[in-house]
Amino acid sequence: MKIVVAGTGYVGLVTAVCLSEIGHSITCVDVVEEKINMLKEGKSPIFEPGLEELMHKNKERLTFTLDSKTAYKDAEVIYVGVGTPEKKDGSANLKYVYEVAKEIAESVAQDVIIVIKSTVPIGTNKKIEKYIKDHLKHDVKIEVVSNPEFLSQGTAVKDTMHAQRIVLGVQSKHAEKIMKEVYDGFGQPYVVTNRESAEMIKYASNDFLALKVSYINEIANLCELVGANIEDVSRGMGLDTRIGDKFLKAGIGYGGSCFPKDTKALHWLANFYDYELKTVKAAIEVNSNQKLKLIKKARKYYETFEDLNVAVLGLTFKPNTDDLREAPSLDNIPILLDDGANIKAYDPIGEKNFKKIYPDQIKYCKSIEETLKDADICFIFTEWGFVKNLDVSLYEKLMKTPIVLDGRNCYDLETMKDTSITYESIGRKTINAK
Repeated sequence: MKIVVAGTGYVGLVTAVCLSEIGHSITCVDVVEEKINMLKEGKSPIFEPGLEELMHKNKERLTFTLDSKTAYKDAEVIYVGVGTPEKKDGSANLKYVYEVAKEIAESVAQDVIIVIKSTVPIGTNKKIEKYIKDHLKHDVKIEVVSNPEFLSQGTAVKDTMHAQRIVLGVQSKHAEKIMKEVYDGFGQPYVVTNRESAEMIKYASNDFLALKVSYINEIANLCELVGANIEDVSRGMGLDTRIGDKFLKAGIGYGGSCFPKDTKALHWLANFYDYELKTVKAAIEVNSNQKLKLIKKARKYYETFEDLNVAVLGLTFKPNTDDLREAPSLDNIPILLDDGANIKAYDPIGEKNFKKIYPDQIKYCKSIEETLKDADICFIFTEWGFVKNLDVSLYEKLMKTPIVLDGRNCYDLETMKDTSITYESIGRKTINAK
């Protein structure tokens, strides 16, 4: 079966590489020449554990090209895995999906199944199918299938190879048969439904997880006020199988490419139909406020950050990715800079992308030690392993004033009690310097 994947971002590239792992020959199409050149050299344009190794292993089954017309012409299955970023009003921007749809309509010369892997609003698959049929240049049959992804950045390869379910939104038994031929090599359970339900499954799943994150963060904020410990609360909740322990880790909010835009997109869609999803709206508001939790804590120690030496550990929205989308660092660092702080940051994976936004306004360090030296305060935005495994005595030895504001609860409170560090985290009591 000849399979083509449009888009070489997280969704498209991970899908392509994992399909090659189960024996399919895949052609990947992109419009960015730099990315295609990197891929031809065996280099992944995104940081994702295990992805590049899998690319090398299956290089004989992977082809990368800018020539979409030739690739689409005789494809049997075409995956659309391009981005759907949010617009200013919160709705999903489908520009790139329609650009691919137009190219497909003008290029396909045989019957083909078109698989929308991108996250799109409910009803989009139907509209895309009509659009392609209206613009076909050849007399061929096409059918659009909704096949949402459920990947987490940092574990995307594992999430694909060992998915808990494969959702197929189809309109015919023929499309269902073809899609199962593609995926049977994974040996994963199927949820077969119509396209609208498949689209909703994606949004409903992501938004529910975002709700859990925002809920536990609100409980954490209350824990600080009443003297409870959020980690004990989360553990007690998570042992209840009706609740589960996933996404109950308190912190300074969610980020990345999915939760922020998917909550806003579903909220926008509901409003479009004159309906308000109050729980989703609340999750969006809670998350927005939570990202500034550490700045508010810092104001207790310094009225102004003018000429203050600020250490920042972690820039990405989560560990094991170079993605900065909706990262708390992007909300906090501009405030610190506007207030006149001198910022030193350490994130060996996220530095390259952060430099594109702040090329010289902050100092990028090569080690945690360099970052902490002579700092008046330290902000932890990402729970990288090198942060969690740090000997906390370094904060005492290197910082001018060892005040550590931990947005990811990286350290045990008992460990911090025996230090001269002022340590504040999320949903736990403050450890004051001795």
